[in-house]
Amino acid sequence: MPSVEVSLWIDGSPEEVFELASRMEEYPRFMEDVRSVKVIEQGDGYTVTDWVTEVDGKSFCWKERDEFYPAEGKIRYRQIAGDVKRFEGEWFFRRERGGCQAVLTVDFDLGMPMLAPILHPVLKKKVRENSQAMLAAIKEKVESGSSQKRRY
Repeated sequence: MPSVEVSLWIDGSPEEVFELASRMEEYPRFMEDVRSVKVIEQGDGYTVTDWVTEVDGKSFCWKERDEFYPAEGKIRYRQIAGDVKRFEGEWFFRRERGGCQAVLTVDFDLGMPMLAPILHPVLKKKVRENSQAMLAAIKEKVESGSSQKRRY
């Protein structure tokens, strides 16, 4: 199964970066490829979100369960329905060099074993690019001072 890990140093506290990353419903406002994220269920320490993204003009849709661990600086997510067989990973936020090292991991599987040798390398590249863009958007929002506290 393909796996991608990207990281980026952000000039902000891990708590501030975690707070912004945990407000996924705001991603479409500042992430170019994210068309919509809707919270369809919310409970103690988790949400279920409905996502629509666009990659190279193609829409991808899924629902995921997001689990929040603020004391650990971690968000875990796992697709529960959607366009691929498996899509899951974690965000990590740790204090480093006076700021925050943000790490995003993504594990995925298309569920098409016959096509995996051809498609997985291409998709791995696209997932890496998309993940880097997400971190860059969060970095820009935090460093511009326009991130806000979560309302809960």
